[in-house]
Amino acid sequence: MRIGELARRSGVSERSLRYYEQQGLLLSERTPGGHRAYGEWAVDRVIRIQALYAAGLSSKKIALLLPCMRDADGGPTERTTGELVEELTVERDRIDRMILDLVRSRDVLDEVIEAATIRG
Repeated sequence: MRIGELARRSGVSERSLRYYEQQGLLLSERTPGGHRAYGEWAVDRVIRIQALYAAGLSSKKIALLLPCMRDADGGPTERTTGELVEELTVERDRIDRMILDLVRSRDVLDEVIEAATIRG
């Protein structure tokens, strides 16, 4: 598929897809006319890249992580190292802290909303 179709199917801009290629996160082949061409696998790969960015991982960390993941199921492969597992554990712990902070913020907002509703 061409870059426009991949963008539509994955919900990611063409510009982002080109950036992913520059960062080594996504690979394409070139048609005889010089256009990028992607396989079906690319849709899942792009969605996974987006999820990893949303989790706060840098493109450098994502580039280390992607070769350790299978596009079909995201399971670990033989390329997963102990060092990578440690780094990902640190990232997961950071995300857990962010979740707790967000829950606390939501709880404060709930209290304010409840107090304002009682007065109103």
